[in-house]
Amino acid sequence: MKEQKLILENVDCFEMDHIFDCGQCFRWNKQEDGSYVGIIKNGVLRVSKLKNKVAFEGILDEDIHSIAYKYFDLENDYNVFKRQLNCIDSNMKKSIEFGYGIRILNQDLWETIISFIISANNNIPRIKGIIERISKKVGKMIEWNGVEYYLFPTVQELSKLSVSDLRALGTGFRDKRIFNTTQMVLNNVVSLEKLEKMNSTEDIREELLKLDGVGEKVADCIMLFSLKRFDSFPIDVWVRRVMNTLYIHNEDETRVSKKDIKETADRLFGNIQGIAQQYLFYWARSNF
Repeated sequence: MKEQKLILENVDCFEMDHIFDCGQCFRWNKQEDGSYVGIIKNGVLRVSKLKNKVAFEGILDEDIHSIAYKYFDLENDYNVFKRQLNCIDSNMKKSIEFGYGIRILNQDLWETIISFIISANNNIPRIKGIIERISKKVGKMIEWNGVEYYLFPTVQELSKLSVSDLRALGTGFRDKRIFNTTQMVLNNVVSLEKLEKMNSTEDIREELLKLDGVGEKVADCIMLFSLKRFDSFPIDVWVRRVMNTLYIHNEDETRVSKKDIKETADRLFGNIQGIAQQYLFYWARSNF
């Protein structure tokens, strides 16, 4: 681990509030000066922005330039995605204008799996609290600028916790699911390395669904926020609401099936529907 700094100029489509508040991550916290500090697999990273300059600094285990480009998906031009989606209709255009600075993060697969198992029937403050307590219990501690931070535990580190240990950390009914999934990955029933190398979204989903606590929505979140499967479309209450209001128009929102929503997303947004989902989700949660 070493302290590093990086400043990038002329960075398009990068607004920290949009990126860190669109439901895709749980270990980034806004500071009093407007910057964000995040704990990622590679260490601790602070991100700040002034006009079109983005500054990164932190204590990391790899080159900060490589980490920033991969983690924040800086190799993709989001203006291209916006132009493609803007052509769909005025509603899509409004949602893009509202969340114009969203980028899909490339998060660690293991952390994303457990984080979204924890997210089931949960709210963001509680999710963040549970993840923080688990990390503090068995994760590696890093000190930076006089503050202690805890990395998310590896599979081996998390396997040290029993079901009762997990329950004591506030996981609730998710305790057995976290424990079982950890054992499945530890014993290579489901291989993280294999998942990262698979090409087919459907094959990845089928493999993820083997894990305890991973249903269709959680699987889609894992694929979108870690495996860069932009053709996945996580469906929660907000996405159901916005898709029905704007495109399906069923008088009873509760009767709109996930199949109907997915078919509509396939037809309208194609292979970048996951990016469309993030614009719509962020807009709907703030405006509906």
